[in-house]
Amino acid sequence: MPLTRADLESKRLQRMILESGLSMQILSEAQLQASIDKTIQQQEPDSDIWLFAYGSLVWNPIFRFVERRIGTVYGLHRRFCLRAPLGRGTPDNPGLVLALERGGSCRGVVYRIAGADVASELLLVWRREMVVGSYVPRWVKVFDGTQQLEAIAFVINRHHPHYARNLSIETTAEIIATACGHIGSSAEYLLQTVDGLMTLGIKDRQLLLLRERVLAKQCCLQRVQ
Repeated sequence: MPLTRADLESKRLQRMILESGLSMQILSEAQLQASIDKTIQQQEPDSDIWLFAYGSLVWNPIFRFVERRIGTVYGLHRRFCLRAPLGRGTPDNPGLVLALERGGSCRGVVYRIAGADVASELLLVWRREMVVGSYVPRWVKVFDGTQQLEAIAFVINRHHPHYARNLSIETTAEIIATACGHIGSSAEYLLQTVDGLMTLGIKDRQLLLLRERVLAKQCCLQRVQ
């Protein structure tokens, strides 16, 4: 079941973590707001903000925006390098979700949030992406083919305990093929991301290869069962 705006407004993710009993540090509302303020402190008051999406924000943005473009970030690439012990997995079988990792490039979607909506919409985004501090919000340059845009992107926090370093494609596929949590499976997350990108004309070769491996593993598991 994908996240909804109501989930973020009601702080469902925070409650889910608290009720799990896992020893995960949840950022308070004050800490989330402080992170937002620090990130946008150099921006002109009431100015529009661009936000770069590369995973679930592509196909399920939830937040309000007034413009969407396709763009590329250089020096970062999307990778399944963040373990998910709840949303897309369980403590016994943690799933994986995407983050931006060093190197290469990433083609995705950049959204423009109107200045009047920045306060409310960024808070929802931070409740979703920064709930346990597994990402670092950074300003990146996004090239849309004709223009360079400054946008916020969520890069992996390499010091976070859920950071999964240097997983092989076979290990990644094995995890994604079997992990499922409160808001869905890791496989659904992968397939929806691939479909969302393809709908926009974005072909990520690594994700397409990973999809093949995951579907093949799931097929083998079904035969065994």
